Amino acid sequence: MAELSPKTRDVLTKVATSTLTGILSRRGFKNMFLQDVWPVRPGQPRLVGLAYTMRFIPAREDKARAPAAGPIQQQAMEGCPPGHVLVVDSRGDARAASAGDIYCGRLAARGCAGIVTDGGLRDSEGVARTGLAAYHRRPSSPPSGIVHQPVDVGLPIACGGVAVYPEDAIVGDADGVVVIPPEIVDAVAEEALATTLYDEFCEEEVAKGRPLIGLFPGANDDAKRDFEAWKKARGHV
Repeated sequence: MAELSPKTRDVLTKVATSTLTGILSRRGFKNMFLQDVWPVRPGQPRLVGLAYTMRFIPAREDKARAPAAGPIQQQAMEGCPPGHVLVVDSRGDARAASAGDIYCGRLAARGCAGIVTDGGLRDSEGVARTGLAAYHRRPSSPPSGIVHQPVDVGLPIACGGVAVYPEDAIVGDADGVVVIPPEIVDAVAEEALATTLYDEFCEEEVAKGRPLIGLFPGANDDAKRDFEAWKKARGHV
């Protein structure tokens, strides 16, 4: 089973999805930020983990009582490895819930990192109480079977208009959720840490009244020199 390195996981808990999307864009990945997917509540834990996927299709009455329906959802909650993120393809349909507080509580109890769906979560106050990092389109009280039929786990899916493959790196913050291909996640994290340091330097300089020209987004020689001195003063090498 794939895992994020401790160093990469630690970095991804500290860098913004805005930074990551910029780096991914420069590397040619233009559509990696999930659309219309937000945190269940402000201030919830940051989300970092590898993807474990589940897919819904539209419910149909003659299949609604199929024996596999319940077990597939249970399989997702019991099969998502600790430290991973359950990513649910709900086709952007929040008319009925993709999961609720008990399912999310089980993920939390098993040490999973979070849940992401482009549909809705029900019992959102209860979901928040589990402490699980949870992202969705909006709250949705109706049970999933009204609209959704679970059909498989562990396969490539779409979520929020983005292709998500099992073992992709998933990072979420207050802005939303970004997907990072596993083959480049270590390099992206390293670049993101350096970018974040420069952004912090720029924020301080701007607050002191420094103009943007030559500072951000492009650094001239003076800015580069001042940044190196700033890093040295703070113990960054």
